[in-house]
Amino acid sequence: MTIRAQVFALAALVTALLSSAPSRADSQFQTPWSNQQRAIVLDGYEHNSFNLPEIVRDPRIAAFIHKASDGMPATYHCGRITDAKDQEICRRIWRNYAVSRELYQTRRVLAKALGLKWGSYHLARPGNPIEQANHFIDYAEPTSDELMAIDIEDNDPARFMSLADGEIFVAQIKLRTGRYPVLYTNGTTAKYIADHRLALPVLSRLPLWYARYEADIAPHFPKGNWQDYALWQFASQNNCSKTRCPYRPNGTNRDIDVNIADMTVAELKRAWPFDTLVPAIPPDDMPKPGERPALPNDILMASMDPPLVDYSGFRHMPGQLIAAAEELAATVHAYIDSLGETPPAVDTMATASVSRMAKTNSSEILTLETIGTSLREPVAPPDDHPDSRMIAGMVSFCFDETGVGMHPLPAYVLQH
Repeated sequence: MTIRAQVFALAALVTALLSSAPSRADSQFQTPWSNQQRAIVLDGYEHNSFNLPEIVRDPRIAAFIHKASDGMPATYHCGRITDAKDQEICRRIWRNYAVSRELYQTRRVLAKALGLKWGSYHLARPGNPIEQANHFIDYAEPTSDELMAIDIEDNDPARFMSLADGEIFVAQIKLRTGRYPVLYTNGTTAKYIADHRLALPVLSRLPLWYARYEADIAPHFPKGNWQDYALWQFASQNNCSKTRCPYRPNGTNRDIDVNIADMTVAELKRAWPFDTLVPAIPPDDMPKPGERPALPNDILMASMDPPLVDYSGFRHMPGQLIAAAEELAATVHAYIDSLGETPPAVDTMATASVSRMAKTNSSEILTLETIGTSLREPVAPPDDHPDSRMIAGMVSFCFDETGVGMHPLPAYVLQH
């Protein structure tokens, strides 16, 4: 092989290696802990055992986040409880609370003295979110340089705080401290929040502390408003054994949780405590200004504006009603004509009645009342023809204000 051919082959090999390596845009989602420049953050709770002076010997470890409060504040007035067993449980809870809070405060002072950034989290349970937020602040007493986090383990309101209550919790934290917490949650819940970011406008914009124990999260990272994580919890008892762990910090056991940040130690310390919202990114199907989105047929939109009505069509309504009345009259006339000639008895009865009224009351103005009076006393033919009874019944129905009703009609009328 000539020198020129060797140069071309080497260039092709370098190009292939570069093209197969993950891009910078994707590297934070694929084993970023293998990058020695990336900062490590540990988190734990009162039952973890660790050695902080030994931990800080690792230059990549920049911060420690410790569990603070858990759910609703407990009632510690144990003397008011009459049942002996319940009173003992209350006293144990009080002792555990006092010991865990003292341990929390001791570890905080030591960690900060050793140069670590400090943070705390609240394990969110079902119950009043405002009381839980106050409980968290009273327990942790966070200073302005300390990270705060709400831990919603799963989207299961029966076991953990609902996402709607999470919004209220965060609002109370912001009201009391002037800052926002970080959101700790798993992949499924994070995706749900990202997909429903218009309904969860605060949770979906909190810096994300993402819990997922895989080497590559690029295929399923919930890119809603989140384009990157603030922290990724990648190692815990879930994926650490006695012999293997993605990252085993000095001075810890395998039950400690380990997190990676997509930044150097210096960058993380400048970004800490991640207490502002991330930018909002509208969904792709977000309606544009002036557009009315299509509404599902099976949802009652009680807040919708009423539909616009064109009242100009009312100007033509009188003419339309007259035309409809004329059409109805023509239909009725056609139907009557189709029944055949009027029986002679009916014609004679009606004609005689009106003629008598005209002769006897020639000076009287014809009104509905005078016509009705005349028709109430029809001149009946000698025989009691059924049609005579029909006319009498119709007159009684139309002019009788007592509401007695019609006389029985002849059978042939009912047939029509």
